[in-house]
Amino acid sequence: MNPTLLIELLTEELPPKALPKLGAVFAESIFAELQKMGFVPADTAYVTFASPRRLAVSIPNVAAVQPEQAIEKRGPAVAAGFKDGQPTPALLGFARSCGLTADAVNSLEKLHDGKQDVFVFRMSKPGQTLNEVLAGIVAAALKKLPAPKLMRWGDRDGQFIRPVHGLMMLHGDDLIAGQILHLNSRRSTLGHRFLSSGELVLSSADDYARMLKAQGYVIASFTERRALIGEQLQAAAAALNATIAADDALFDEVTALVEWPVVLKGGFEAEFLDVPQECLILTMQQNQKYFPLLDTNGKLMNQFLLVSNLQTADPSHIINGNERVLRARLSDAQFFFEQDKKAKLDTRVGKLANVVYHNKIGSQLERVQRLESIAGEIAKLLGADVGKATRAAYLAKADLSTDMVGEFPELQGIMGQYYAVHDAEDTDVAYAIAAHYKPKFAGDTLPEGATAQAVSLADKLETLVGIYGIGLIPTGDKDPFALRRAALGVLRILLEQPLDLKALLNIAEASFPAGLIKAGTVDGVYSFMLERLKNLLAAQYPAADIDAVLAKSLTRFDDLTVRLAAVAEFKALPESAALAAANKRIRNILKKVEGDLPALNAALIGAGAEQALFAQLQALQPAVESALAVNDFTSALKQLAAFKAPVDAFFDSVMVMSDDLAERGNRLALLSQLADLMNRVAELSLLAD
Repeated sequence: MNPTLLIELLTEELPPKALPKLGAVFAESIFAELQKMGFVPADTAYVTFASPRRLAVSIPNVAAVQPEQAIEKRGPAVAAGFKDGQPTPALLGFARSCGLTADAVNSLEKLHDGKQDVFVFRMSKPGQTLNEVLAGIVAAALKKLPAPKLMRWGDRDGQFIRPVHGLMMLHGDDLIAGQILHLNSRRSTLGHRFLSSGELVLSSADDYARMLKAQGYVIASFTERRALIGEQLQAAAAALNATIAADDALFDEVTALVEWPVVLKGGFEAEFLDVPQECLILTMQQNQKYFPLLDTNGKLMNQFLLVSNLQTADPSHIINGNERVLRARLSDAQFFFEQDKKAKLDTRVGKLANVVYHNKIGSQLERVQRLESIAGEIAKLLGADVGKATRAAYLAKADLSTDMVGEFPELQGIMGQYYAVHDAEDTDVAYAIAAHYKPKFAGDTLPEGATAQAVSLADKLETLVGIYGIGLIPTGDKDPFALRRAALGVLRILLEQPLDLKALLNIAEASFPAGLIKAGTVDGVYSFMLERLKNLLAAQYPAADIDAVLAKSLTRFDDLTVRLAAVAEFKALPESAALAAANKRIRNILKKVEGDLPALNAALIGAGAEQALFAQLQALQPAVESALAVNDFTSALKQLAAFKAPVDAFFDSVMVMSDDLAERGNRLALLSQLADLMNRVAELSLLAD
């Protein structure tokens, strides 16, 4: 085994939200280049280190010298290399490029490249040493880091995300010389800013993580540090019979803020619990990076956990300082809440006239008026209380003018529900104000109840039609108005509700002033949403099945999963492949037909296979229609298995494109009627290989 290579960049505190990505890209870029140059085997497992003040990577089994490089250069064709026994200018130029004299051209090898013989030059080049290339590899890796903003420091012209104070490149026991950002490589680093004293001098690359932890009070591995924080937090929460209210993003951010994590418990006055817990949780997480605690009933406790970057015998001063800062934050939230309650929600709606939604489609107040109209129409379709739906739509955006939502935009809707309850609004109305934003993300719950669903659909459909209708169509990964998310939210609701998407889009379009929305918007949004629907279903169903079902231009999706299940069962039938192929053949034949087909005439049906197919069609049609009438798609598709034999026989013995025009037209009409029956559930031709 070759020695381990260690590279560390010692910096000022790095951006915490970007740290995991910075560490991963730094390590991956260096390893990939070393592997490409042959210094390290491709299957080597390297270790990434990332802490607030350092990026590092440890790569085992790194060779000191690159393997010998085999070089092959191809030159002109042999036929064009000589003229009248003398080398041509093309051959002489090739020889010079290879470092050969004119007298050495006859020593060039010849190779057949599949078309002709060409001259070829081969040589072996000694590999470069790690000392020669490593600094350049590290410098190139720094330029690949995802850092949109760089900075300069001191009187030097080097740029990086944060000022850099140290560079260490060790290969086993040996120091690799090199300079990056005006810093020379050395074999020492620094530990924790406060807990460690002096430089840590490494004798070997393998000592890095151990020495930092034992002497420097630094857990350099992001993964190890995160796991330790999780263990300490869970133990502290368990001791209080509580659960932690935090997501992965907060765990990652806190891990990126500390090098020696110590979990401490703090508290605040119980009177603050009168403020909605969502407000308190958000301010603790977002502003202070604390971990709120919930009791066994899911209610916020007046205790919290924090992760300190200091270990001390008496942490009371740390706890007291954090409690003092949090108390000020919670006092602000309490003040906002009490002030907001002094004005009823419905008195705030008028203020939305001064809030621009989009300069081409008006203010938030104009939008609210559209939401009322759309929600009322959808409520009728759902059999819901129209009055409740329109009232909820009227109040849905009122909390945008509150102090609390101004401070915490993430609480829009949530605060509206609290204020509506305080104003004694109907329970369904209050719930719909919060729930109309649902689903907010993949996996989020759907709004419950017809009132909330009507307002939720209205909100998303108005956004889709309005923004799409003024030409702001998402492109690539850019979607500033979150139309994709709105589309997925509508589709998830429609998968459970018997509503027609085209009808809903028309209702939304009708709510806008005439001429404001460009022509063709409804069809454009419908197509846009079908693409989102394919993405939504892709995780559960084969792409071919999805395409086959959606090819029917469905506008209702509450039976979509039943159709897809039926297609899966149909594909399991022995006859399915042959029927899909036959269906594809029929579709291809019918595509070439110009003009309308005549009505099917039983008197013109020929004998033999043609008569057998017609008879089978007549016999099966009632049963298939009956199954379709009750959405028994599986039964309808399974009935089609009986068509295999007569369809095969028909194509084996019947000339569809007969010279007799009447006979040809009738046979095409027969195939058309057959295709119509076979493709009522899904376009089976798309299942053919």
